[in-house]
Amino acid sequence: MHFTETVYRNPYWPTFPLLQVTQGCTHNACKFCTMYKDVPFRLQPREWIEEDLQELARLVPEARTIQLLSANPLVMSYDKLAPILELIHRYLPKMETIYTVGRVTDLRNKSVEQLKSLKELGMSEVSLGVESGDNWTLERINKGYGSQDILDQCHKLEEAGIDYWMTFLNGVAGREHSEEHAIHSAEIFSQCRPMVVGTGGLTLFPGTPLLEEAQRGEFTPLSEKEMLEELKTFVEHLTCDCAFITHHTVAANLTGPDFLKRKGDIVTALEHAIHNGDMDRLSAIRRNKRTL
Repeated sequence: MHFTETVYRNPYWPTFPLLQVTQGCTHNACKFCTMYKDVPFRLQPREWIEEDLQELARLVPEARTIQLLSANPLVMSYDKLAPILELIHRYLPKMETIYTVGRVTDLRNKSVEQLKSLKELGMSEVSLGVESGDNWTLERINKGYGSQDILDQCHKLEEAGIDYWMTFLNGVAGREHSEEHAIHSAEIFSQCRPMVVGTGGLTLFPGTPLLEEAQRGEFTPLSEKEMLEELKTFVEHLTCDCAFITHHTVAANLTGPDFLKRKGDIVTALEHAIHNGDMDRLSAIRRNKRTL
């Protein structure tokens, strides 16, 4: 198999098989991320993709799911992506579901009709690294789009019948804009129909512009307690019926289906963690993280 660093896959999707179809990230400029810092974006050579599919056909001929890599394969135009999906079906004829990840901006170059065609070819689930629905925050962390872009592109996925995930990055606005980040993100997410809303807490990794800004006093990270308070605010204002997943370091298990049915319990668990949690332990867990 042809894999180039860095390899990241959604841990909540089937972990095998994986098929890399792009390298690096087209944007590669978010202030909190260095995952693809030294990996120039390029399309995976067609011959590599076909060789990998030949290998998978020998190893897992009955495969019904596959996850496309790397950072944002969805950026490929319809004319480049559709033939790859067709190739997958040629070598793995039992294939049913093709998972992929992308940026909100990756959907701009595809019409609803093209997305419907990709859905027919098996691309039925997409994960979008949204991070925030607050325009101030999106500009602050250099995401390269605004809240209206999120609404426009997610509604295209809905019209095409493609399920999608949205992520909220807890803490990325810093103390200066925490409440607005939480409330406005929840408002934008609630105007969409995501299959899953996932949240994770910001870690300032070495080499990220956001860490450098924090060291210069230009960005004030949230404490562990403030992170939980921001997450609670987000949850309180979120009204879309979805599954809810969190990677937060809080001990309480907040992940599960039927968010709206569980919302009160999630808020209660967060309140308990805010008032009774071991913040030193949570800080130690975050310090030991090495990657997104």
